[in-house]
Amino acid sequence: MKVILTHEVSGLGTAGDVVDVKPGYARNFLYRRGLAEQWTKGAQKQVEALAAGRAARAVKSLEEATSIKGNLESQTYTVSAHAGESGRLFGAVTSREVAAAVVAAGGPELDRRTIEIPTPIKNVGPSEALVRLHPEVQAKVALDVVAG
Repeated sequence: MKVILTHEVSGLGTAGDVVDVKPGYARNFLYRRGLAEQWTKGAQKQVEALAAGRAARAVKSLEEATSIKGNLESQTYTVSAHAGESGRLFGAVTSREVAAAVVAAGGPELDRRTIEIPTPIKNVGPSEALVRLHPEVQAKVALDVVAG
């Protein structure tokens, strides 16, 4: 089934890409989260127009992404979470909490869907998360998880 991505999806593509996926994945994951829309001839024309505009902005956004990357990687962000006496969290740190911690520390506002946490953060202490700022630029964000 052909779909047009409206947002970047890890391992699948960036916004505006036309990809083939299984119908269940499109219906149950991509459509429900607003990450894709069904492919049609009219939508394909819109994608081509968006791609031309995106190509013009690509160089500017790449420079901007590298500067934001430098700002994000130069600082450690504190995330407060509920934890037990042993330092084990009740649940895990989410991408929404990471985005809120970056904004609280004076960093840029990040879309929570661009934040990837490679392994679930379930303990108090230092950790890392990846932020996809641009298809060519990823920033490693240092986190300090504290009991709160």
